Amino acid sequence: MDGDGGPGPEPVTAAGPSPAPELPPEADPDVEPLPRGGFRCRLCQVAAANRPSLAEHLRGKKHQRLQSLRAERRAQEQRSLFVSGFARGTAAEELAAYFGAFGEVVAVVMDKEKGAYAIVELREAASRERALAQPQHALAGRSLRVRPREQKDFARPSPGRGAHREPLGAGQLERALCQANDVDAQMEQLVGLLELSEGERRLRHLLVALFQEVFSEFFPGCSVLPFGSSVNGFDAHGCDLDLLLDLEPTKSLQSSARGSPGAEESILSDIDLASASPPELLELVAAVLRRCVPGVRRVHAVPTARRPVVKFSHKQSGLAGDISVDNRLALHNTRFLRLCGEADERVRPLGYAVRLWAKQQGLAGNPAGGGPLLTNYALTLLVLFFLQTRSPPVLPAVAQLRELAGDEDRVVVAGWDCSFPRDAALLEPSANSESPSSLLAEFFRVFGDFDFSGQVLSLREGRALPLPEAGELFKQGSLNLQDPFELSHNVAANVTEKTAARLGHCCRAAAKYCRSLQYRCKSTKGRGWGLARLFQPGAVEPGAGAASFLISIPVPAPWCPEEPGGGFKEICAGIAFVLRDVLRCSCTPGKPPKQLGAPRAGQSLPQDPVGGKEPPGDTAGVEEEPLQPPTASKRPQPDGTDGAATPRAKRPRVNGPEQEEEEDEEEEEVVASWSCTVWHHVWTGRRRLRRQLLHGASPEEPEEGGDSLELEQKVSEAIVQHEGADRPPEPLLRFEASARLAGGGRREPRVLLRLTPSPAPGPLFRDFFHFLQAFLPPALRRRLGWGPGAAPQS
Repeated sequence: MDGDGGPGPEPVTAAGPSPAPELPPEADPDVEPLPRGGFRCRLCQVAAANRPSLAEHLRGKKHQRLQSLRAERRAQEQRSLFVSGFARGTAAEELAAYFGAFGEVVAVVMDKEKGAYAIVELREAASRERALAQPQHALAGRSLRVRPREQKDFARPSPGRGAHREPLGAGQLERALCQANDVDAQMEQLVGLLELSEGERRLRHLLVALFQEVFSEFFPGCSVLPFGSSVNGFDAHGCDLDLLLDLEPTKSLQSSARGSPGAEESILSDIDLASASPPELLELVAAVLRRCVPGVRRVHAVPTARRPVVKFSHKQSGLAGDISVDNRLALHNTRFLRLCGEADERVRPLGYAVRLWAKQQGLAGNPAGGGPLLTNYALTLLVLFFLQTRSPPVLPAVAQLRELAGDEDRVVVAGWDCSFPRDAALLEPSANSESPSSLLAEFFRVFGDFDFSGQVLSLREGRALPLPEAGELFKQGSLNLQDPFELSHNVAANVTEKTAARLGHCCRAAAKYCRSLQYRCKSTKGRGWGLARLFQPGAVEPGAGAASFLISIPVPAPWCPEEPGGGFKEICAGIAFVLRDVLRCSCTPGKPPKQLGAPRAGQSLPQDPVGGKEPPGDTAGVEEEPLQPPTASKRPQPDGTDGAATPRAKRPRVNGPEQEEEEDEEEEEVVASWSCTVWHHVWTGRRRLRRQLLHGASPEEPEEGGDSLELEQKVSEAIVQHEGADRPPEPLLRFEASARLAGGGRREPRVLLRLTPSPAPGPLFRDFFHFLQAFLPPALRRRLGWGPGAAPQS
């Protein structure tokens, strides 16, 4: 032993020096250290806590089997040829006979769908070299293009368990979350439930490899690089496959090979990549996809997008995706998100929770056409910005990351500095000790009252900036969220004032719910709690239950229920008119509406359960978060009541989650109800049809924004005629609608319209509800003459 307790030098015997010592297990090229200690085998995707465990794994059968399989695959690739240019219908036997002249052919794998290429595997690597050495090949009078088969990174076979896990439905997700012990466990579980399975990752990897193999044939030296949700650490079932086709190496090769023999046979013979316009490149990429990639369909170029792409879908996998040729910034955005997810274990659970919450509230989507919703990328950046601004911060600002970047990490793309370290192990651990559930509650609190339009959320600086500091090129909007690298880009520029207001309103409602026991404590009665209830649209409001939605309709002051024409019956009649006559729904009245009398002395109308601060200004033009009704049965009114819809007095609060749940289920008496059926998609395409009808209107007809519902009736009629005037055999949607009066005291009176779909709400009903939430209040104002309302948008 040495003085420090380590082993001494190896003894030298008469036979000579002893064998070289065995390398430590962490020196294995398949092993990488983990940021918080331990090791991971990249080949087997297995973590080991210490060196002895790692050494035992490397000696195990699983690792040895995968090593052997990898070596076999690599040897196979080194003996194989990629062949194209032969006539369609050429048999595998013909290719085997031709290449048999260079050595024994083991197998020929044909592109069965389109017959565009084949993989020819020879017995010996020397046989392949002889075939490659021949300058020209021809079969049946056609020139063959023969290249080495593309060398691919080895991907281990997917494990049987969980390899093809099906995405969970809304009910399954809720039941799974309710099994957890606390909200922190729910957030961790949510990641596992939503992220891609190993089988899904493997499928995407194989598809990228297929694209690489085909495009390398036509664009030598090119690279097909995935970016976006598939690889940024925030993947989810069904996310698109975003790809970058890097043609820079191909441009160099084309320039140097111009005029060489065989150049005329290439697809590139008629186009110079270096001087081609983006639309020309996109059409070329689209042609290769249509003609040569098996299983690809619905290919179309979108040259007018902010980042021009070629969109496609893949039949066998069911995946949709797009390919861009000039979007290298997206690669660095993807690596930045992945770095943040690896830097702190709380980042991914918080990101997944916020994104699913926003989707369920109708705030998020993928508006490729410039829609008003937040994208997943914008929501993820919003989460990262929030974590940068905690005290102490959970994540460093991008400017701080730039200082940590090594020489190999420094890069500038299109004039923007994209320097940051690629290894999360280089970052100092955060001193912030907040739990994931506390961070989620704080996220809602912070953004519930945030001035989205008056400042810029800068991830580069890790703080909110005054608008002038964003620069003249930055496109200001209702929500200003600056890209971490392309500083002139507002990633939320598509968000409208209405959506930004709804985001704040939804955050306030969620923050209030996160202060309740129903968020923090698991229900002992099997009811929704924690995240399960948070994710239900509108369920976080007091008095809310499952599977129902609430629309709040402000009633203008002064308003007296006793006045004819201003009473509750008139309001209910107006609601029925909009649903039945304007939107062409079938409405069967339930019990007749009760005319509410004036409140007695010292008594106020039932309080609106919305609670919290309202958005400034006229709320009728701003979508509000849907609330869900209580599900408890109605209770008879006590003797001595005057027939008004007055709620029962609340029982004193007892500090316990079950008592709070029961209190939330106290139900107001329903004063009017309808059974409704929707037969046509009356909520889609209204804006376009409205403009068409207005374009052909006579001077006497009302202009857009006028005080008439006739135009909206014509729009609905046009939709019905387009879908077919005959009523379909089955309705699109069924729901129960009920209305009651709320507010009073210091709060503005309002009518609460509650919708309960049957069966459970799906995406179609949610689309209809979010449309009706914006359409109904101004339409009702027009009907009852409460003042001009803006034309409902859709």
